[in-house]
Amino acid sequence: MIRAARERSGLTLRSLAERAGTSHSTLAAYESGRTVPTVATLQRVLRAAGFDVDVTLSSRAGGSPADRHARGLELIEVLELAEMFPARHEPGNTFPRFDQVA
Repeated sequence: MIRAARERSGLTLRSLAERAGTSHSTLAAYESGRTVPTVATLQRVLRAAGFDVDVTLSSRAGGSPADRHARGLELIEVLELAEMFPARHEPGNTFPRFDQVA
């Protein structure tokens, strides 16, 4: 995220580091994933690049029981729809077997 913000703003590592009050080596470590900034540091660096952080809350795969139930019903509907399409399988394998390729 830091690299994307820096590149979109047209800043070098050194210029962004100066604006954010940190070193370019620290920013390089953040950009490479060697170090993870705190939320406050991430916000400070992104603001120095001219961006704001927008955090939204979204449900994970587990979700609430109601979410899981709704996804289960959706899956049932998809499987029922798939059953409506006829299967068109060839009567046998029309491709040569790997062990019999000439």
